[in-house]
Amino acid sequence: MIVAIDGPAASGKGTLARRLARHYGLRHLDTGLLYRAVALKLIHRDMLEDAEAGAEEARHLDPAFLSDSALRSEAAGAGASVVSSYPQVRQALLEMQRRFAAEAPGAVLDGRDIGTVICPDADAKLFVIASPEERARRRALELESRGEEVDEAAILADIRARDHRDMNRATAPLKAADDAVTLDTTTLDADAVFAAAIAIIDGLTGRTPAS
Repeated sequence: MIVAIDGPAASGKGTLARRLARHYGLRHLDTGLLYRAVALKLIHRDMLEDAEAGAEEARHLDPAFLSDSALRSEAAGAGASVVSSYPQVRQALLEMQRRFAAEAPGAVLDGRDIGTVICPDADAKLFVIASPEERARRRALELESRGEEVDEAAILADIRARDHRDMNRATAPLKAADDAVTLDTTTLDADAVFAAAIAIIDGLTGRTPAS
């Protein structure tokens, strides 16, 4: 079974995807980490605006690098929004993601274009959203929990800028697949989101709660 979860930054899709993978006994891939990894490599080389360099980094990306804690930084997130607009980078990472999804017993993938591009034939597709203000609040809490200084207004501005880039890029823009179910998490806690997602997936795949 393949579950595709898309949505904007800080909508809660990553936390949800990890819980769903454990629940269904599937593997999980946070595809955003791939773009963050490429971005961080380019930032270290002061080449974030170089699409060809990004494609080269993507083609030689070491999966072990995906566990680097620096990938969770705001700089890596902002950089990922930039490099994900490069068609060369997206193409270089496309087959890696599809191979991961195709391996038994299946997978939960979360990102921006899973249901539309990476896994258009996924068994279940969710488009997870939340208001920009709520997403900024969540991001601020996450950063505070790591002991980082927080400017919530700046975070909100960054989220709005990322949304604009992601939704308006020429290649694989952020949008819900035609057959995706939208799940608005603005007023829901993590457990409520998880329960709602299970109900949606079980309904789409014909599973029973005990299966």
